[in-house]
Amino acid sequence: MLLSWLPGLAAALGLVLCADGIGHTGAKHRPPVAARPAAVYTAARPHIVPRSVWLDSLARHVQPPPRYDDKVVAVFVHHTDSPNGYDCADVPRIIRYLYAGQTGARQWDDIGYNFLVDRCGTVYEGRSGGVDRPVTGAHTQGFNHRTAGIAAIGTFTAGVAVPKAMTDAIAALAAWKLGLAGIDPRSEVHLVSSNSLSRYAAGTTATLPALAGHKDAYMTSCPGLALMARLPAIRQQAARLQGRIP
Repeated sequence: MLLSWLPGLAAALGLVLCADGIGHTGAKHRPPVAARPAAVYTAARPHIVPRSVWLDSLARHVQPPPRYDDKVVAVFVHHTDSPNGYDCADVPRIIRYLYAGQTGARQWDDIGYNFLVDRCGTVYEGRSGGVDRPVTGAHTQGFNHRTAGIAAIGTFTAGVAVPKAMTDAIAALAAWKLGLAGIDPRSEVHLVSSNSLSRYAAGTTATLPALAGHKDAYMTSCPGLALMARLPAIRQQAARLQGRIP
């Protein structure tokens, strides 16, 4: 008596399964729906002047091979704290002077910045190792790993005008470099401090802007209040260049 209803139930279930194309040998096979590819947000590589333009055999120091990380997930913006009224034709000489100071008095193995940008918007290769590769720099104490340093040539303290050509070049460079790792320039990233002389004790995981100012990670006024104030707009422009916003 209690089991007398099972045949009817089985028949009803069979109708449901057939309606879904399951359990019916004569049903047509539905092709799988292709997965929609994830959006890829990258930016074109800007023109980058090679080291050979500013570093000659007379100025070059003997140095160890470059060191690399797995990728670049953040960019730190700096200023060089040098005069602003330069002729852009003199920039190779200026970078050579910065290199001499960092490898001489400071005894670094190379210039610390991965890139330098002048007031005319020209981008220069800084530290050796290849602009397309995640070269470990020496620009932000505690946070040189998985980051790139971009130095704006000049001093950009409060009230100083920051040339549009310079900020445009920084945005284009950051958009390209962060895009190689799929990083949104407006996002935040997690970086582990390697040095307690930074704002974070060694071993601490810090949450920092993907496009940050030097002072975000180290006790300094660099890159100056005027350039720090431009970073939100530079982040938006970099995201636009990656195709993330109209």
